[in-house]
Amino acid sequence: MAWIEFLDDIAEKFSDKTALVEQESARHLSYRELKETVDAWAWTLSELGVSKGERVCFLKTNCLEHVTLFLACARLGALFVPMNFRLAPGELLEITKRVAPKAFIGEGDCSLDLPKDFPYYPLESLKPQFDKGPFQTVETSEVDPLLMLFTSGTTGTPKGVLFHGKMLKSNQEATCENWGLKSEDRTLVETPFFHTGGYNVLCLPLMSIGGTSYLAAKFDLDNIYKTIEEEKLSVYFAVPTMFQMLAEDQRFQDYSFESMRFFISGGAYCPKELMEEYQKKGLMFKQGFGLTEVGPNCFLLKEEDSIRKVGSIGKPMPHSEVLLLTAEGKVAQGEEVGELLIRGPHVCGGYFAQPERFQDATFDGYFKTGDLAKVDEEGFYFIVGRKKDMYISGGENVYPAEVEKKIRSHEAVHEAVIVPVSDEKWGEVGYCFLRSDRELDVVEMREFLNPLLSRYKHPHYIQCIKEFPILASGKIDRKALQAKAAELSH
Repeated sequence: MAWIEFLDDIAEKFSDKTALVEQESARHLSYRELKETVDAWAWTLSELGVSKGERVCFLKTNCLEHVTLFLACARLGALFVPMNFRLAPGELLEITKRVAPKAFIGEGDCSLDLPKDFPYYPLESLKPQFDKGPFQTVETSEVDPLLMLFTSGTTGTPKGVLFHGKMLKSNQEATCENWGLKSEDRTLVETPFFHTGGYNVLCLPLMSIGGTSYLAAKFDLDNIYKTIEEEKLSVYFAVPTMFQMLAEDQRFQDYSFESMRFFISGGAYCPKELMEEYQKKGLMFKQGFGLTEVGPNCFLLKEEDSIRKVGSIGKPMPHSEVLLLTAEGKVAQGEEVGELLIRGPHVCGGYFAQPERFQDATFDGYFKTGDLAKVDEEGFYFIVGRKKDMYISGGENVYPAEVEKKIRSHEAVHEAVIVPVSDEKWGEVGYCFLRSDRELDVVEMREFLNPLLSRYKHPHYIQCIKEFPILASGKIDRKALQAKAAELSH
């Protein structure tokens, strides 16, 4: 059975219930209307020559068409590619040439320097063909790719991650079952659809059980508060930076959030102190874990453990096999730190046109996440940092996440990021960027850290800044900070 056929079943069961709401235009689609619109778009795409295995690029902020065109491509067995609208024209052009789409759909005139005969179509020039009725789903296997999402490319050429039906279905089922999602649940989707969080954290799982998703064109604090109150949202996903901004807003302390069942943070390490801010208000706040290539929902921290195990990503969901490997390639013992590897039906189908690159990222069917983790005596996993973030100072391994955690416990500090810089004596040392209530220097910070951390872990430089550079995904741009640190330290 093709993955997209879940839509036929859910449209019959929840025919008149609202599936999607586009906030910018106030357009609504019931599940019946969603199915009809998907079929109508499938007819339109097929007349453009789109068929099984062809690529369709789409460039626009979050909107209904992100979902309906994606599902229409799944009807055809075609590969849908949401493009990152935050990229520079040159970056978009490079990715477009690599993808070689059968159709590129965007908003208005294309600003890219495409060949004259390139198949670019303004969205407003295309109309879904409702008069043709249901579209017969093209037969596909469970491992035929249906969705391609590009990684951020902070460490080289962006990789096109291939999502197949087995991966999408596995994530939908595991998320609904393990997180206890309900058909009555409502969520706000602000994470852009060119990232896995947009489709796969809550939108597609809720769609598989009859839930409702409100689509926002961008992250906006006023909109969050308004939508929670007016639409009675019950579940909400965001990256830590967004949750930090929400907690620092003046409305946060007096706002009840009474309709919310839980908040889930993902995409980057979430500070324990930030989670506790929400838990102090009696709110259920959990840290999820996943990545574009796997899942993205791989671990579960149950409600009864969310406070006593705050900071943990929980235990692996049943569909996730997990392995921790040390730098020597041995299985980590006890609470020894190792790279987190994950295996299961939710591992992607590879990288588009780069099989060797994907092969390098796997081991015996496991995907190498690049995250360093440890597991406690009860089987709860904790992320301690990124393998690429780790640096060696005087022959000792330093994990920035560990040091950042201690620095954030300083009463004046709101946020801290440590990046390595070269040093003649020690090889590498830490350069710390802070958001704080007042200026802090290395001397004061070392006095504070002396009883908490070994001296070789202390940062050698401190720089207070007003805000951190942010990537399109909402994560802090460590690469930009490292470049700045290199410039300032020499």
